[in-house]
Amino acid sequence: MKLYLAPLEGVTTHLYRNTYEKYYGHIDKYFAPFISPSEDCPMTSRERKDLLPENNADVYLVPQILTYHANHFTDAAEVLRTMGYKEINLNIGCPSGTVCAKGKGAGLLKDPEHLRAFLDEIFSFGQRHQLEISLKTRLGYADPDEFYRLLEIYNEFPVSELIVHPRIKSDMYKGSPRLDYYEYALQHVKCPLVYNGNVFSKTDYDVFSKTFGSEISTVMIGRGAISNPNLAEELVSGTSKFDVTRFWAFHDSLYQQYKEVLAPDINVLYKMKELWSYWKENFDDADRTFKHIVKAKKCVDYERIIATITPR
Repeated sequence: MKLYLAPLEGVTTHLYRNTYEKYYGHIDKYFAPFISPSEDCPMTSRERKDLLPENNADVYLVPQILTYHANHFTDAAEVLRTMGYKEINLNIGCPSGTVCAKGKGAGLLKDPEHLRAFLDEIFSFGQRHQLEISLKTRLGYADPDEFYRLLEIYNEFPVSELIVHPRIKSDMYKGSPRLDYYEYALQHVKCPLVYNGNVFSKTDYDVFSKTFGSEISTVMIGRGAISNPNLAEELVSGTSKFDVTRFWAFHDSLYQQYKEVLAPDINVLYKMKELWSYWKENFDDADRTFKHIVKAKKCVDYERIIATITPR
């Protein structure tokens, strides 16, 4: 089984990716948070820094692009190609209302004919430049039955991998993934298939793998792996144990790096508070402790609070 780490905007930056790889690993591909190119700016300086090969030397990184316009995709892809990337992912699954209102992410799924023309242009570019393009999709925008037509369209192109999150846009991240549609994808897709959605534990994976068996070769994990950084190892090794000692080594390394590159304290704490919204589930009395972390204004306050967390 291969494991991919899904991108989370503002979380899985190069500092996080490299630190995760050092302490946990077991990830075959890391997907970078999306870049959203515009007419005059294929990539911001912040996005470029995050994607620089020298900042990702220890991980296999796949950049992700989010856009409504095919020419914006190819402009950004050309920059990425000159940086040395040979694989790029198109995000057509983000369910955010602000994203979809601009026709991006899952918003692209509303108009299959526009999507088909879009894919025709970007895959023509990819073939001219020996660039692999993968797709990360939902089942549809408003109705899961849209997936039947969408999969027909995807099968027209040399998609390197199809990552399917079996929900529709309006599901957001609620409810159970619609696994019957994923089963349909397994039976009809013409490219390698990757599963994404609601794998938060070894138990979740076992239920899923019992349903599909050996047909599942690659799984993308996201929120589950952020909440429990040990998840990838648990899925690979078959164990289910939260390693507290390793977690704190991971935490301390990441925290110190944020302190070195982010200023003032409020920017460092913004990062840590977001991470603790995931991590808190691994500790007793988590909600009370997290409330104290949220109220921290200075790094010294934060350090005093986390020193009280047991075990530490």
